[in-house]
Amino acid sequence: MDRPFNIPDEFVDGFAKAGASLWRSLSWPINGESDGAMRNSPLAPSGRIAELQADYLKGLYRLTEHFMTSAAGGQGNGGIEPARGDRRFNSAEWRENSLYSLLKQSYLLNSRYATEFVEALDMEDKEKHRLRFFTRQLVEAMSPTNFIATNPDVIKLATDTDGQSLKIGLDNLVADLGKGNLTITDETAFEVGKDVATSKGAVVFENELFQLIQYDPATEQVAARPLLIVPPCINKFYILDLQPANSFVRFAVEHGQTVFVVSWRNPDASCGHFGWDDYVEHGAMRAIEIVQSISGADKINVVGWCVGGTILSSALAILRTRGDEKVASVTLLTTMLDFREPGDLGVFVDKESVRQRELTIGNGGIYRGAELGFVFQTLRSKELIWPNVINHYLKGKLPERFDLLFWNADVTNLPGPMYCWYIRNMYLENNLRNANRLSMCGTPVDLGRVDLPAYVLATVEDHIVPWRSAYRTTGLFGGDTRFVLGASGHIAGVINPASKNKRSYWVSGERCEDPAAWLAGAEEKAGSWWNDWIGWLKPQSGEQLPARAQLGSNLYPPGEPAPGRYVKAKAD
Repeated sequence: MDRPFNIPDEFVDGFAKAGASLWRSLSWPINGESDGAMRNSPLAPSGRIAELQADYLKGLYRLTEHFMTSAAGGQGNGGIEPARGDRRFNSAEWRENSLYSLLKQSYLLNSRYATEFVEALDMEDKEKHRLRFFTRQLVEAMSPTNFIATNPDVIKLATDTDGQSLKIGLDNLVADLGKGNLTITDETAFEVGKDVATSKGAVVFENELFQLIQYDPATEQVAARPLLIVPPCINKFYILDLQPANSFVRFAVEHGQTVFVVSWRNPDASCGHFGWDDYVEHGAMRAIEIVQSISGADKINVVGWCVGGTILSSALAILRTRGDEKVASVTLLTTMLDFREPGDLGVFVDKESVRQRELTIGNGGIYRGAELGFVFQTLRSKELIWPNVINHYLKGKLPERFDLLFWNADVTNLPGPMYCWYIRNMYLENNLRNANRLSMCGTPVDLGRVDLPAYVLATVEDHIVPWRSAYRTTGLFGGDTRFVLGASGHIAGVINPASKNKRSYWVSGERCEDPAAWLAGAEEKAGSWWNDWIGWLKPQSGEQLPARAQLGSNLYPPGEPAPGRYVKAKAD
């Protein structure tokens, strides 16, 4: 039976394993004493846990004292306050009403204790990471703001609307349960090709895996070497072309680049046999071949983002091994090639979970995008899940209209064999970083053979590709690499339009083994990394030529207008 909101097996299993770890860690008396067996356990209580217990009891005493003083009309000696930037308790009632204040501070005290307790445990790093992640999920789920009876804003709105807000919210909940997804944005607010993905161009090639889009030039002169972008196949490409003001595609075109983009097909049941090699050979490698053919250039420049960057890097290693020199340079955006520290996504991956997926979809089938979308939402549940639960279900409000969230909700499926191979060989076994350990498309893969100029971007708050993991690419490729660290996270750090001059980025000419040492010596620069990248790309782009009046070529004539039909297909 399907679970509500497409909760995947990995999430349920991860919660169970985290709970088992916590249960073992609690198998001692509360005063910290234990028998010999427990003293020899790797989870045995330490002096730090005894300190936490004492601090917690002191916190309860201060909280009780503060509440009694405030309830009597006096001024308490101050209480526990939310962390800076936590907007859950902004309403005045959480400060001025003694009962709500007690509720808030009790929650914050318990949350702090649970979090610090996990950090004090002695356990293997991966197990601790899992426990830390799921403890955070539980802590955020139990916030009093998430419940009707304990959220003063919800109660006030229900009173003011004679209960209509609750009725509408219940209707919203029933509707979301029916479709199996949590609504995080107004999914009718945008139309692909009309409001987003609006850059002009045409599809110049398609196969079963992707459509190749070429965009109209915006300058009279263009670089001789074109630019091919390979986005992740776990999301749709138009994050790079949301609207004119924040379109990376438009930025590149306006700077004289002839831009091509791979638009991956949203797999249905007929695509359940595709594997990783198909995405490398019939995806990235085929796109490189066609772009060079259409342009007639000696070489092309390529960009890969996230999983698209992993696919592209694999393709480049194969091409270089085969003596193919079609590519002049490579840019990787928040891409992981060394998976030893995979971040929060790693909590969902272990031998048991991977084996289970291999048994169910490893030889054919589909990994549903709705399940993967739920996993990504849990990585930022405080921003993506619980505010929407409160606004949509408890307050009966319409979801906000936001292009980035619209794209985020437009999920894609993955072929089961491709997904299982990727999870095992990258996240579980971390094979790609080791020269010739993997063979793809019949060729041993050695990333060291990618001896091209490389521009590697990471973002400091990335919750999907930790920047330190992305930094390790500098030690894998065989050419000169420029590493740039952007502000913000996995999406907002990449989609940072140069015209808005927001945020900052860090650069350094020094190559260090330790990412922290690199950052310590890096220079912070204001504004978008886009300007830095386009300056780096220019020497790789060749001479200036008159822009062509026609897209495609005789062999690859232009077909349907951009963004094509593949990107418009919805996941089942």
